[in-house]
Amino acid sequence: MKFLAAALLAVLLAGGGALWWVTKPLDTGRNALDLAIEPGTSPKAIAQSVVDSGAKTSPTLLYVWFRLSGQSRQLRAGSYEVAPGTSPLRLLRMLVRGEESLRSVTIVEGWNWRQVRQALGKAENLKADSRTMEDAALMAQLGRPGVAPEGRFYPDTYSYAKGSSDLAVLKRALKAMDKHLQQAWETRQPGVAVHSPEEMLILASIVEKETGKGSDRLLIAGVFNNRLRIGMRLQTDPTVIYGLGEAFDGNLRRIHLQTDNPWNTYTRGGLPPTPIAMPGKAALLAAVQPAKTQALYFVAKGDGSSHFSATLDQHNRAVNLYQRGIQSAKKSPKD
Repeated sequence: MKFLAAALLAVLLAGGGALWWVTKPLDTGRNALDLAIEPGTSPKAIAQSVVDSGAKTSPTLLYVWFRLSGQSRQLRAGSYEVAPGTSPLRLLRMLVRGEESLRSVTIVEGWNWRQVRQALGKAENLKADSRTMEDAALMAQLGRPGVAPEGRFYPDTYSYAKGSSDLAVLKRALKAMDKHLQQAWETRQPGVAVHSPEEMLILASIVEKETGKGSDRLLIAGVFNNRLRIGMRLQTDPTVIYGLGEAFDGNLRRIHLQTDNPWNTYTRGGLPPTPIAMPGKAALLAAVQPAKTQALYFVAKGDGSSHFSATLDQHNRAVNLYQRGIQSAKKSPKD
């Protein structure tokens, strides 16, 4: 049978029919076929895999075509989609170029670790190898034993082949954060209040969560830098909310600010023990390049921006002005 197929292809070549065959669409039915090729798979086995995935053609003819093309040793492992209308010629080019069918998952700036895990769990065709792993085991698997996962994964969109492991995506995000941490740390200004890349990462995560408008980011970093430098407590709500975890119901109460935990920056001085979110590049740079300001306070104005004050009296007046306006707006009927 194999010799018959080879002889048939030779006849087609001799008669010019090969061009017709290699450009004729394979019979794949109405839907795209999933073709998974493991590393080390031989050209002959790849041809059989095409047929096993659902293409109605001769695996021997495909194998002979791969061999006669002179590119059989260039076929790449990966996860492919063989769309309806794909010809043997197009299939060969796809396998040689490694044109895998890719999906993507996005880690959003300001997300916490719990949100990252949720996004990975919902990602299409991504193997959830980390789903049953505790955080400590997962970080050990990624080569960072004893390191908390919070803040360690750079916010970006990551493409992956169908069937890839979520651990592979996390490893790329981890390396990306390492790279951006080092680049940001090398640009730090003299006299900044953070003394290590670790402290920079923690502060950047707070700046990320506190920034409503990007134009305020450097000033917000400046406020926290000033507070750290003079030993003043950061007193930032996002750290308290982070410490509450899933118990937070969306309403931050006075009792929460008064209840001590490692992330409560109202009851404890300095930085919290870990980041509270995944900071992006702008927040990382702000942590080591804060605005030069006398401000020690800021309050939300209700439009995403903040008002900054150098003294407590100024701050209290701003709080009265803006927070009263926000509360009045909430109580007013919509137009």
